Amino acid sequence: MAPSASSSIDGGFGSGSRDIPPMSEMNTTPLIDVMLVLLIMFIITVPMQSHEVPMTLPTRPAAIEINPVRNDLAMASGGELSWNGKAISDAQLATTLGEVASYPSPPEVHFRPDPAARYERVDEVLAIAARSGVTGFGFVGNEKYAQVF
Repeated sequence: MAPSASSSIDGGFGSGSRDIPPMSEMNTTPLIDVMLVLLIMFIITVPMQSHEVPMTLPTRPAAIEINPVRNDLAMASGGELSWNGKAISDAQLATTLGEVASYPSPPEVHFRPDPAARYERVDEVLAIAARSGVTGFGFVGNEKYAQVF
């Protein structure tokens, strides 16, 4: 018997023995395409939210002015330092004294500790001055100490 036209070698849809069962899975490619288009539309249409967090950033301390002739370094009874009347920290003092020492003709630094200041604190400032290499560093106002003892 000759093969019929409906049952060809390529597996046609005839009444042959090689019938292919219908597909039971859903084609998800169009679904994914639609979802991607919706996602892109959502991303474009939703405005960007800006979150602002209040934050205070550290500011750079004001530069310490160095007088080219004479500078006054004072110490209060509590150990606080001031350079020409402006408050200064130990780190700023070390930096400032280093700059003073680098001058071609370094200015004088007059150190005025309060008579009630602790000696340990005065000694710390003297150590900072010694490490900085400043040469024109001296005590002024020593007459205050004569009345203390």
